Amino acid sequence: MNGYEYKDVIYEVRGTVAVITMNRPEKLNALSAGMTEGMAEALKAGQMDSNVRVVVITGAGRGFCSGQDLQARSLAEGRGLPDGVEPTIADRRYNIHAIQAVARAAQQLDKPYLAALNGPAAGAGLDLASMADIRFAAKGARFTTAFARNGIVSGDGGCYYLPRIVGMAKALDLMWTSRMFDADEALELGYVTKVFEPEALMDETMAYAELLSNCAPISVQYIKQLAYQSQNTDLDTALRMAQYMQTIATSTDDALEGPRAFREKRPPNFTGR
Repeated sequence: MNGYEYKDVIYEVRGTVAVITMNRPEKLNALSAGMTEGMAEALKAGQMDSNVRVVVITGAGRGFCSGQDLQARSLAEGRGLPDGVEPTIADRRYNIHAIQAVARAAQQLDKPYLAALNGPAAGAGLDLASMADIRFAAKGARFTTAFARNGIVSGDGGCYYLPRIVGMAKALDLMWTSRMFDADEALELGYVTKVFEPEALMDETMAYAELLSNCAPISVQYIKQLAYQSQNTDLDTALRMAQYMQTIATSTDDALEGPRAFREKRPPNFTGR
């Protein structure tokens, strides 16, 4: 295992899985200057590392992410405000710009991206979870969009992601009312894929990450690209993209290794080449 620590973010590589941990447990991992910047950098590191096949995000302690730290000054300065002093409009605008960098880094990640929701996710914290491809939750975890209750809107893609995950009507209900929903309802809505006991969440998430790591990396990445790009185009264009990617995929060593392993009745050894 290897890795390094940004301010308020721990990035470590366990075999072929990169784990990003938001690390402000005393504040339920509320977003700070260092955390936002560190998450964007960690996502880029996971993308650039050819040995990493899957990226997992979670939170330290008992929370995933409670959203933007409203007592924090602009992310450029990264220091707290005195009690009773509200952030300025410029501060808040910069905060939005910084969190959008995380959304863009997540969008550019062409490897599987899993979220282990170990506890509360609210506001921008829920948006961070929504940027992942697949979410697993701890039983008892609770979630809320929060924005309408505070007179604001999601500035980092929440209104983009949530309808694509649960459908427009359900997303609007969650966003308009800002009501709390728990892990069981999240499973029913299709927001999370599975719910585990809290003590089993990371083990189960890592087991799934390892399962994906053992698949052909190029196939996995192309499937992800095709699935997302096909949502925003017509069938003809999607079929052409599939043809181009299939031509590349079938020319790889892994395309030979899969059938060979099947014939030899052994697990395949995919190299990503």
